[in-house]
Amino acid sequence: MKSSIERAQEAELVPIKEIYSRLRIRDDEVEAYGKHIGKISLSVLDRLAEQPDGKLVLVTAMSPTRYGEGKTLTSVGLGQALGQLGKRGIVALREPSLGPVFGIKGGAAGGGKSQVLPMEQINLHFTGDIHALTTAHNLLAALVDNHVLKGNACGFDVTRPMWGRALDMNDRALRNIVLGLGGHVHGVPRESGFVITAASEVMAILALAQSRADLRERLGRIVVGYTADERIITARDIGAHRAMAAVLNQALMPNLVQTMEQTPAIVHAGPFANIAHGTSSVLGTRMARKLADYVVTEAGFGADLGAEKFFNIVCRQAGFWPSVVVLVATCRAIKLHGGVPDVPAERLAEENMPAFERGLANLGRHIANLQRFGVPLVVAVNRFPTDTEAERARLEAFCQERKVAAVAHEAFAQGGRGAVALAEEVVRLADRHPSPEPHYLYSLEATIEEKVEQVARSIYGAGEVRFEKKALRQAKLFAKQGYGQLPVCIAKTQSSFSDDPNVKGAPSGWTLTVTDVQLSAGAGFLVVTCGNMMLMPGLPTEPAALHIDVDDRGQISGLF
Repeated sequence: MKSSIERAQEAELVPIKEIYSRLRIRDDEVEAYGKHIGKISLSVLDRLAEQPDGKLVLVTAMSPTRYGEGKTLTSVGLGQALGQLGKRGIVALREPSLGPVFGIKGGAAGGGKSQVLPMEQINLHFTGDIHALTTAHNLLAALVDNHVLKGNACGFDVTRPMWGRALDMNDRALRNIVLGLGGHVHGVPRESGFVITAASEVMAILALAQSRADLRERLGRIVVGYTADERIITARDIGAHRAMAAVLNQALMPNLVQTMEQTPAIVHAGPFANIAHGTSSVLGTRMARKLADYVVTEAGFGADLGAEKFFNIVCRQAGFWPSVVVLVATCRAIKLHGGVPDVPAERLAEENMPAFERGLANLGRHIANLQRFGVPLVVAVNRFPTDTEAERARLEAFCQERKVAAVAHEAFAQGGRGAVALAEEVVRLADRHPSPEPHYLYSLEATIEEKVEQVARSIYGAGEVRFEKKALRQAKLFAKQGYGQLPVCIAKTQSSFSDDPNVKGAPSGWTLTVTDVQLSAGAGFLVVTCGNMMLMPGLPTEPAALHIDVDDRGQISGLF
């Protein structure tokens, strides 16, 4: 069987001009990055301001295995299937982070016959957006340390946490560092650390900004440190936000590429969903809705993370709401949540109906959770060759019992043709729900603790929430400083509804432990860290990087 990268390299790419011309985008509104990639000018939004918005389709998933359940594959396949039906569709996806590309999951451009292209460039350096984000983040760090060394006019308390560094790589050795060693000329010695770029507040800001002015304003609100009397110091206070905005000038423009079937795809921004809000850019989504009748976007990891944050954070800020939600499920993930170990992966391919029955509880909770938001729902079953008839029949019956359609697709093997039935159901539901009304999970007037408890109880199934002393102190401080009405972005494991990655299924009555609360004033939310959550991931025993190579012709292999 051919690998995903081999399929991608054999696919027929058309010039990017052909893609944007179909969308009625003008030549002067696109900056080409080679033959097959373009950046779209923000002026398109002004020109099409009176154009009706296309319907938004959100793709999410049940709690995943370590290998992923094909959420991006499903999004791309669905977008291609809309084309098969003669519908004008666009896929709006996140940009891949090099951390997972070189780590355990590999690339994030879909798979098989449902990929966005050129996948090698998208998975590696693409248009340089993530490099620009890393530079802007670290420019701020350099200016903070320089400000402290050159007189500290703002009064930074160097014993308190200050703005750290970022790197787009899984590198656990950089989580905690000491910098400024070697004498006064080299800076002020202090403890610090790195986050992965996808977890940087700068990434979240880029994904949520709605204009260059909004970007600059949000960058200025970033909290970079505190005085001894707990007064907040911002990037604006040290004059860093304008240069940061300049570094991000091109990165703010959405990227236009194509799928294997030449469906337009906007791939822009890439915050993680387990440690950030987990969706592609608001600008990219808004632009896609002006250019197409149906826009397929995705939220990261399981619906307890990406979808919850999409509704309660992204939709609040952007002012849109999906017309339909697609919940991706796989037989292997159901068996994982029924107690089948995922190492080696072959274990998940074996039929095990008792485990399958137990694992359906995880899918069931995701279905119930999504129904809380008042959006029509369809379960998309990503088929694997090892799925059995007994598993497929039980899954379909389970969904029917909950009055939700379960539509299987084979987008990996067949591309858009393999997802036509799914696309037909999505179009049917979306057309019946053309003007969706928001149904937020909590009020912004609630306290920080009440918001976390609402998510924990109603989405995660927790019985109670326990704030550790440091986290409670931070929550009280931010509320006192006027940030208590921000939404909460809960950072927890993607492997479980709980804050323990080893607890599978649909646990109930457990205690969610909040270990930290941090303010992302520029992004417009509070990051609530639960359990042992790391903002800088590490590499697995056998990283995907060990299988990536390039030959003498420049042909890359090993990406998947």
